[in-house]
Amino acid sequence: MRAEEQRPLTDYDRRMHRLMNRREAAPFHATAARRRAMVTVHVALTAVAVTLWLCSLVGDARWATFSMLGLLLPWCFVTGVINSSTRGLLDLRVRALDERQRAERSRVAATAQRVMLWLLLAVTVAAGAATLKGVDVEGFLFPVLFAVFVVHWLMPLWVAGLSVEDEPADEAFDEFAGAADAR
Repeated sequence: MRAEEQRPLTDYDRRMHRLMNRREAAPFHATAARRRAMVTVHVALTAVAVTLWLCSLVGDARWATFSMLGLLLPWCFVTGVINSSTRGLLDLRVRALDERQRAERSRVAATAQRVMLWLLLAVTVAAGAATLKGVDVEGFLFPVLFAVFVVHWLMPLWVAGLSVEDEPADEAFDEFAGAADAR
C-alpha cells in the first residue's frame, strides 16, 4: 500500500465521504437507464456550454455568455447526480476509498484514457484529411483543442457514471428502511 492509502482520515475526508454518500439524489440514478440518461444530459449540456463559450469568445456574442450562465445550474445538478451515483469515486481521496472502490477508480481511469486515445486519433485523422483537402485548419485549432480538453477533463466522470452498477436490492431496502425507522 502506498503512504497515501495508509494515512488516517481527516475531518475533511469524513465530511466529503458523508457528502458523497448522501442518498437524496438516489431516485435520479437508481437504474442503469437513469444513469445513462444523466450522463447523456451532462454530455449535451457540456457540449452546448462549450459551444456557447466559444461563440462568446471567438464570435464576440454577448448573448452566448448569458445563455451559458443559464446552463450552469442544470449542469452542476447533473454533475452532482453523477457524483452521487458513483458515491464520490473520483472526488474522494484514495485513503477514503475501500479496496473495491480503488480498483473501480483504476478501471475508470484506464477506460477513460483508452476512449481519449481513440478520440485524439480521430481528431488527428480528421485534421490531416482536412489539410489534405486544402481546408485551412488553423482557424479551427483553438476551438477543437478546447473542446478536446473539456472532454479529457470530464471523460472519467462520464465513464464512471456509465459503468457504476446497480446497488443490491436488499442493501438499498435496508438503507431506506433504516432511514424510515430513524424518523
